[in-house]
Amino acid sequence: MIKILDAEQVSLSEILSRTEDKRDISGIVAGIIDDVRQNGDAALLRYTREFDKAEPDALEVPQELLDKALADMDPELRAVLEEAAENIRAFHRRQVQHGFVVNDKPGVVLGQKVTPIEKVGVYIPGGTAPLPSTVLMDCIPAKIAGCPEIVMVSPPTCNGDIHPAILAAARIAGVDRVFRCGGAQAVAALAYGTESVPKVDKVVGPGNAFVAEAKRQVFGIVGIDMIAGPSDILVIADGKSDPRHAAADLLSQAEHTGGCAVLVTDSSALAQAVVQEMEQQLETLPTKATAQASLEKNGKIILTRDIPEAVRIANALAPEHLELCVDNPFDYLGQVKNAGSIFLGRSTPEALGDYFAGANHTLPTYGTARFSGPLSVEEFVKKSQFIYYSSEAMAEAAPKVAAFARQESLEAHARSALTRSAE
Repeated sequence: MIKILDAEQVSLSEILSRTEDKRDISGIVAGIIDDVRQNGDAALLRYTREFDKAEPDALEVPQELLDKALADMDPELRAVLEEAAENIRAFHRRQVQHGFVVNDKPGVVLGQKVTPIEKVGVYIPGGTAPLPSTVLMDCIPAKIAGCPEIVMVSPPTCNGDIHPAILAAARIAGVDRVFRCGGAQAVAALAYGTESVPKVDKVVGPGNAFVAEAKRQVFGIVGIDMIAGPSDILVIADGKSDPRHAAADLLSQAEHTGGCAVLVTDSSALAQAVVQEMEQQLETLPTKATAQASLEKNGKIILTRDIPEAVRIANALAPEHLELCVDNPFDYLGQVKNAGSIFLGRSTPEALGDYFAGANHTLPTYGTARFSGPLSVEEFVKKSQFIYYSSEAMAEAAPKVAAFARQESLEAHARSALTRSAE
């Protein structure tokens, strides 16, 4: 079911290996994008009938349905969502950036201004289960950033409507408009606009391989947050860790289609115990088939000499989620270089971050934590810089600018500066 590898007996490339989706879907996605670009709502509705088996009354969800979904939600679940939303707000408010002004030379002012992106499109997967957590995680930071309009798209169920939990979460998060469409066609609609769906400036949110490829292809027409792949987790656990916890945490990501679950430990006894625990827990897991397939493709247990070696392997894998189930986990925090979200200690499971703690759960996958990080308020703003020179300051700088420009054989640049030196 899951492979046990000894770090001393296998190569790093074998440790890093992962089964990839080999389908070439770029041509299919390109065709869908072009169809939506040319035919707008008609193409969206056609693909909704074909792929989602749904016949929505209209693409846009009326605002009263969002209100109704929130009012009809189970009060206990609503309280949980609202508390989670406040945790997310509290965390992301600390990410708000402000502009600055530098005025330390006579007649010279430099600065940076921070402006919210005007229109943001948020993709919320439908798939096998509703994901209200992703609504909160992706829309609340945009709201905190001050984006004037947040447009959400999500595939409808076979009855033609979006799941009420997603609509309720959208109301809690402050989404402005919601549309019943999903897949590559929804990304295309956000990028180019249709008769109903407004063209946005940036598209964020996770999705399947078709959604990810569509985001890749429309980048440049709109901004995107990241190209998300299947979810992954790496658990570092020492011999004192509870195998039940490690097994449950690994299965929490294996139950995502194509998920990758890796345990790195310095205890062979724990490794064997975790294998047994996973087998037992799988028997009662409703998502057993998906989890088992993920483990067979991308499940690993890696034995190391010690925990520092385990951290080095984690840095090489750059996991989306990294759990440090060890004594004094903060002692290792500084050694972690590549991880999307880090869960410290034996009592902090990855699922806590998915739903409730407040840090974002939209994270870099497939090793991209080497160069990127979680979705944040910064994704929803743009930065402009500004420069002011008085005539006296420009006259003093002009010969220096001209010298630099002529070094690069750009005479018009030089003359542009020098015309100010004579004023």
